[in-house]
Amino acid sequence: MNALAALASREPQREMEFAFSASDHRAIADIIYAESGILLPESKAKLIYGRLARRLRACGLSNFPDYLALIASDPAERARAVDSLTTNHTSFFRENHHFEHFRDQLWPGFSQRLASGGRVRVWSAACSSGEEPYSLMMTIAGQDVRAAEKLATQDFRVLATDLSPSVIATARAGRYPLDTTRAMPAAMRSTWCRRVGDTDELLPALRNPIAFRELNLLRNWPMRRPFDVIFCRNVMIYFDDPTKAQLLARFADQLVDGGTLYIGHAERIPPEVSARFHCIGRTAFQKVS
Repeated sequence: MNALAALASREPQREMEFAFSASDHRAIADIIYAESGILLPESKAKLIYGRLARRLRACGLSNFPDYLALIASDPAERARAVDSLTTNHTSFFRENHHFEHFRDQLWPGFSQRLASGGRVRVWSAACSSGEEPYSLMMTIAGQDVRAAEKLATQDFRVLATDLSPSVIATARAGRYPLDTTRAMPAAMRSTWCRRVGDTDELLPALRNPIAFRELNLLRNWPMRRPFDVIFCRNVMIYFDDPTKAQLLARFADQLVDGGTLYIGHAERIPPEVSARFHCIGRTAFQKVS
């Protein structure tokens, strides 16, 4: 039984607000793949229906073929569809071994470079709602607010990008539910968060060195100068092998010689680009000159 048939068996058609056929699923999956590289196989049918049914209601439509016609002609609604189907699961200090590696192996040299007037650039690609770049900033500054403030006076910047406008808006605001910030170590939370209603807001000193931007990793990149470090974690698991290889080759081009790439714990460097990277830690790689 395929996923669409299984969906129908669990949720009889008479109970579904909108008819959702196999051809509707294929058409949506093709659009999302072309826009973002994300694969949406039959096993994702229920997810697609649930998330896009909300968009049909918002647009005042009664069926998926009409919605498909709309996103084919309306770039703004197509972007909303992609946003709706993007998975944005993250947390503070997720896969903390990468932050520890950065702190212990990379930051001492970067700190010396900054002190002598040099430049350091880090890219958090697919940053989701911002926990990754903020965790990096906390790793760098520890519990020293003045250290974070000093970084803003040096040539240090973190670029944090994501395909989704909604999560970039959350990241830029730097305000999170209390259940989210409880994932931080207690000392970090007491140093960097201030209570605002039922949320925690991160201090400006932590936020100032980070520039949040919308960016589709499969499209043109506006950055002209290379990065010392790129984080791209738990994103490529949604891509097919050709897309992974293409993206990793572009990351290699965007890194300085000897620059560092961090990927997710379930991700690997494919053979097509393995000659461009040397493993230097757990899912940590150095660009080969």
